[in-house]
Amino acid sequence: MIHKLLQPEGWLPPKGYANGVAARGTTLFVGGQIGWNAQQQFESDDFIDQCGLALRNIAEVLRAGGAGPEHMVRMTWYVTDRDEYSSRLAELGPVYRDAMGRNFPAMTCVQVAALVEHRAKVEIEVTAVIPD
Repeated sequence: MIHKLLQPEGWLPPKGYANGVAARGTTLFVGGQIGWNAQQQFESDDFIDQCGLALRNIAEVLRAGGAGPEHMVRMTWYVTDRDEYSSRLAELGPVYRDAMGRNFPAMTCVQVAALVEHRAKVEIEVTAVIPD
């Protein structure tokens, strides 16, 4: 394991994320990625499709910095509809694992009134650490 996952004694393990992560090395900050392609065009208005593309965009930015999903320590999701997020978790899981593998950083998800790009339904930012 590249980073140390922080799991307080006696706590139930989280599903799909970590309670905390300890890491040392070069830090990469990935700005919020949305579900559009490299030409900044939306291919779909479907929430799951947008999540998949946003996650693949994150993986590309990480690669550009010499990192991969295994280096993620923090992920923040901004969604415009928390009910859709919650009701579609079963669909989201495989899409997440396809883009990120079984790498589950500390994660936060918040509902926002809107995102800057009108058609965006999700925006995800990541912090990653490449070990020394």
